[in-house]
Parts: sequence; structure tokens; C-alpha cells
Amino acid sequence: AATEPDADRRAYAVWVSEIMLQQTQVATVIDYYNRWMQKWPTLQALAQASLEEVNELWAGLGYYSRGKRLQEAARKVVSELAGQMPRTAEDLQKLLPGGGRYTAGSGAIASISYGQATGVVDGNVIRVLCRLRCIGADSSSPAVIDRLWDMANALVDRSRPGDFNQALMELGATVCVPKAPLCGECPVKQHCQAQLRVEKELAFASQKLFGKATPVPDVEDCGKCVACSSWGACHGTPQYLIVQRPSSGLLAGLWEFPSLPLAQDLQAEHCILCYLPAALFVCLSIPSQVIHIFSHIHQTYVVYSLSLDGDVTLDPASSPSRWVTVEEFHASAVSTAMKKV
Repeated sequence: AATEPDADRRAYAVWVSEIMLQQTQVATVIDYYNRWMQKWPTLQALAQASLEEVNELWAGLGYYSRGKRLQEAARKVVSELAGQMPRTAEDLQKLLPGGGRYTAGSGAIASISYGQATGVVDGNVIRVLCRLRCIGADSSSPAVIDRLWDMANALVDRSRPGDFNQALMELGATVCVPKAPLCGECPVKQHCQAQLRVEKELAFASQKLFGKATPVPDVEDCGKCVACSSWGACHGTPQYLIVQRPSSGLLAGLWEFPSLPLAQDLQAEHCILCYLPAALFVCLSIPSQVIHIFSHIHQTYVVYSLSLDGDVTLDPASSPSRWVTVEEFHASAVSTAMKKV
């Protein structure tokens, strides 16, 4: 794309490729794409074509409405936008038929053609992000899709957004495939929380089978996460955020780490998705579990750790909260369960 100096021709070429690649593999698309661009090298040329010509060239590619939408959008750009392609993902999504958010189209065109630092979310990207962050929630639900878009926008490389997005889509298409992913060849396997979880489960299974533990690196020792420059970047004495429990009920008035009660039928991933901003969610460690038995209650804590760097503003309207050192934590009114955590 970078070799084409005309921004409209560049965006048109990327747009055609992205529409063809929806639900179709690259190997199948290449010949169709080359024939298409040879026959209609510009928006203006496509706008003058008949639907019959478009269908003839599209024959065998499947999902024929895609070709029809391309032609309709080309005519709209020529007649209503003076032949100029929209310059942002938001405008592409609004103005082009078939350029909706739930395809990679608008984000891919804007990032590859114009260098806009915007993410993409297609089927391949959804799979990669869910595995990297070990998200067990239903990835087709609107709430999760919204969070994945937030995550993609937070992660995209600001200096090379087009290259980053193409690499992310390619990773899902060739390595992080739906069945039998090539985890051993994955360039980001050391940051994949699903992989870490599998390794831990295998270690536990080995321990149970053979009566001895297989050494597995602890997630706390995994080093700096490339998704967030603040991981492990604390300076001086580390501090921990604690909040005060209500003045009545279980452990009334004691201090604890920020906690959410988890309904019996919910996974922790569902709650954490709704509780944290996406920019913070991408930095979470893989969870561990702490079990504690009170006199009459058996509780399991699903524990995530999150490192922050710099000033953090707390909501004064929420529960009383404060930052404490390790020594101050142990000197505070905290429960035995929290000390385990």
C-alpha cells in the first residue's frame, strides 16, 4: 500500500482486498484480486461497471453480496464524495456499505492506507486476543466484542498501525488457528496466558499422576509484558491498594484487596471484563486461586495481579481506600484470607 502515492487509489486497493478476504482464505483471493484490480484499477472504473460484470468476475468466490456492496459503495463515493475515500475508520464505517465495525474493513483501510492508529477485530483477531488474555467469556457476545475492540485500540502500534494490524490478522490465520494451533512456533507465546494456563494444568496433572511436581515458571517471574510498559516498572517501595469492607456483615470494617463477589454460575473472566478498563485488562496476570475456610463459610478467591506505574486517582465516592507497603499491610486490620492472597 505504501508504494501507491495516490491516497484514494491506495485505500481502494486495500478496501477491495479486505472485502474479498472476509470469510475467504488468502490463497483463494489472490487470483480474484489481481483480475479485479486489472479490470477496475480505480473507484471510478468500478462505479461504471454493471452488476452483471461484477458478478461474473466474483463467480466462485462466494458471498456474492460482498461484490454488490463494493460496487454500490464505489458509486456512492464517486457521486456523493467527489471520488474521495473517507479518511478515518469512523467515516469509512458510516459512509461505505458493508464497512461495518464487525469486519476488519474500516479499521484495516484506515490503518494500512492512512496510518490511523486504530485497531481491527475480525474472527482471527478475536481468537488471538482471547487466547493471549485467557478470556473464557462468550466471544460473540456484544459486551465481550466491545471489550475486544477497546483492547485492539489500546494495543495497536501507534507508529506502524497498518503493519501491526496485518501481523495480528496473519497470526490468527496461520499460527493461532482454531484447531491445533502452532503454539511452538508462535512469536508471542511467552506472553500468552492461555499457554501459561495449559502449562500449569499439565504440571498439576503430571504431579497427580507421578506423585511429583514438574517445575513450571511462576507467572510472577515471567518478566516484562510487551503489552504494557508499566509491568514491573515500579520504582521505590511497592505499594498495594486496599479498601475497607462495609461496617456490617462478614469481616465488617476489615481491610482487603479490591474484590468482587462471583455468582455461582459466572466465570471470573466475565466479571473482570466488565470491571476493568480494557487498557488495564491487557496487563493482568494469569489468575491463581486461594481457598480459605471461615468458621461457617468456604470461600475460593480468584486472584489477579495488576502492576501500575505513576499516579492513580481513586474514586472518593467509593469505599474508603489507601495505598500501603507490605509492612503497613500486615500491620493493618486484614483477615487471614487476605494475608494468604
